[in-house]
Amino acid sequence: MSTKVSDYILQRLREWDVDHVFAYPGDGINGLLAAWGRAENNPRFIQSRHEEMSAFEAVGYAKFSGRVGVCAATSGPGAIHLLNGLYDAKLDHVPVVAIVGQTNRSAMGGSYQQEVDLLTLYKDVASDFCEMVTVPEQLPNVLDRAMRTAMARRSVTALIIPADVQELDYSPPEHAFKMVPSSLGMPHYAPVPDDGDLQRAADVLNSGGKTAILIGQGARGARVEVKEVADRLGAGVAKALLGKDALDDDLPYVTGAIGLLGTRPSYEMMRDCDTLLVIGSSFPYTQFLPAFGKARAVQVDIDPHMVGLRYPFEVNLVGDAARTLRRLLPLLEQMEDPSWRTKIENNVRDWWEVMERRAGVEADPINPEYVTHALNGLLPDDVILSSDSGSAANWYARHLKLRGAMRGSLSGTLATMGPGVPYAIGAKFAHGNRPAIALVGDGAMQMNGMAELITIAKYWRDWEDPRLIVAVFNNRDLNQVTWEMRAMEGAPQFLPSQSLPDVGYADFARSLGLTGMRIDEPGGVAGAWEAALSADRPCVLDFVTDPAVPPIPPHATLDQIEAAAASVLKGDSDRVAMVRQGFKAKVQEFLPHRHEAGRR
Repeated sequence: MSTKVSDYILQRLREWDVDHVFAYPGDGINGLLAAWGRAENNPRFIQSRHEEMSAFEAVGYAKFSGRVGVCAATSGPGAIHLLNGLYDAKLDHVPVVAIVGQTNRSAMGGSYQQEVDLLTLYKDVASDFCEMVTVPEQLPNVLDRAMRTAMARRSVTALIIPADVQELDYSPPEHAFKMVPSSLGMPHYAPVPDDGDLQRAADVLNSGGKTAILIGQGARGARVEVKEVADRLGAGVAKALLGKDALDDDLPYVTGAIGLLGTRPSYEMMRDCDTLLVIGSSFPYTQFLPAFGKARAVQVDIDPHMVGLRYPFEVNLVGDAARTLRRLLPLLEQMEDPSWRTKIENNVRDWWEVMERRAGVEADPINPEYVTHALNGLLPDDVILSSDSGSAANWYARHLKLRGAMRGSLSGTLATMGPGVPYAIGAKFAHGNRPAIALVGDGAMQMNGMAELITIAKYWRDWEDPRLIVAVFNNRDLNQVTWEMRAMEGAPQFLPSQSLPDVGYADFARSLGLTGMRIDEPGGVAGAWEAALSADRPCVLDFVTDPAVPPIPPHATLDQIEAAAASVLKGDSDRVAMVRQGFKAKVQEFLPHRHEAGRR
């Protein structure tokens, strides 16, 4: 039997060590599906419930494995559905290759069924490399370039393969004019900056006495070097959300997350520092960095297109974080004055005390902060965590202490709803021997998480460690948007847009053969986590939480939070006054700086 283009594509993916393709079928890729049958499902076709979930699963797989994620979909609507997940990958700099079908070449331009101009549609999301295969001799070059470009640029690439091309006999490019041969492999390399640039960076960093370090996901491979630099400079270290797992949260000088979802110590460190070192992060919110002119700054990033953003850096170092810091360290002077580091460590210690008090505040019926805080001491050493966008991301960012081999991620830049559960699925295919936990709001769960429970039910028996826990913060409210409306617009909750139905998430899980528990009182929270972590199969925990617990920014004041709460009763001055009076006693327990008077 001759080798068809579709057979060769799967063969070439195997040669690139691709072992999973997250996909959904359709007649636009029938040729590929038939080839999968001939190849005995190698690489393995992982079927989601929706193409967007396939893309998210590929992103989760890539984030947690360090390898390229591959997803596939049919022409027209299937290719369109991939886009949100692909944009999530593009904005978070995650290597993903999309393979999509297209109508037959003979039908192109004829307004044919499911005909969409995919080259135009994918021009932005796969801007680094997007090609249509029209003759067999384009392979393997275009597939190799898609894989290599995705890895080298940490980006999305796409191959569009018309249905009739998939069925053609494969013939390789010849040793001839206008033929483009290709080869396998992506060489490993680690750029480092010029010696002169390193010295200039060292001069800036040595000039300061109050140094703040901000790390992102680009610092994940430089854990040891970041600690050495922080100790040399007497600095504190804040983390962008995508870098939450890049450095241990139990180090006394790690201030945690930064930004609207961040911590008070991170906010104060950036406010008060005189020197800033940013490593592997493109954190976008300038207002949470030092005031312009207050701090001298240095940036380290492996991507020359990403340096010089967000802040007026004096020196931009283009290079691999670990190797750059190792070359920078001998040029840095030891900070002898411990006062700045001591202040940071005291602030961090106070912050964790406040987090414990906030988790202990009574709520109706369960405080969502307590749900996450109770998990903290139970986290397995090798756990992989995902969080969805929304108020759940606040609790993930502030309450969980990641350490050692623990991994965690979310949709950092696109901040889209919906990736929490599919990220965890992708993580399980990357590391089937490790437990995974997804923290999701009820809005995201209703949007697509419930459907992906079917995917979990289909595949969980294949995982060496069957534990995949989906924790639903069931507050019957699109809570993050509700609080943003109150805080930013001064508007009350608009119930037609915000109110969600109460769904039996645990019941649905049990109907699929999974474990499911509904927890509606605080006394059951810790036991539910323990039961899920010891279960012999995936588990859904339906935590009934209080929508009135505010996801407070680190710089919030009591007046701002009172005003937000009172806006619910906007226009009724007597009731507003009553709310302000009663709300103060409760909300001050949640304020990040309630402990100011007792600070060392």
